[in-house]
Amino acid sequence: MNGRDRDDTGRARNARPRDGLGRPLPYGADGVERQPEGIVRTPEETLVEAQRLLDEGKPFHAHEVFEDAWKSTDGPERELWRGLAQLAVGLTHAARGNGAGAASLLERGAANIEPFRARPPHGVDVEGLQTWAQTLAAEAKVKARVEPVAPRLAP
Repeated sequence: MNGRDRDDTGRARNARPRDGLGRPLPYGADGVERQPEGIVRTPEETLVEAQRLLDEGKPFHAHEVFEDAWKSTDGPERELWRGLAQLAVGLTHAARGNGAGAASLLERGAANIEPFRARPPHGVDVEGLQTWAQTLAAEAKVKARVEPVAPRLAP
């Protein structure tokens, strides 16, 4: 294929298939079905879909669900969704063996959800997610490879 993949509007899109951790595969390879972009879900639908993907070992795809929520939300909760997306990407990096990238994103995501700790919206277990992220970040800093466990988004 020559040039960049583009959608009907000319916007750049990577049409290469991806594995369960979002890594690009060669064109024509069998990949994991991508999450459709730009889906507007309720907060509850977002959390259910993201948890399903995390439980299936697809944190990259869960990140895309959180990213849709982040991009379609105005107001203070926007940072909640951004922080959750960062946690999912941090988990993706941990699963891929990129300890430094994992630690950085996990710490950033935990910090971004901090303002919601006192009154967690939508039943999100902010405190539990922060503890999980900080533990995984510390492990990723010292080990070449970690076997991350998906977090529970709600208690």
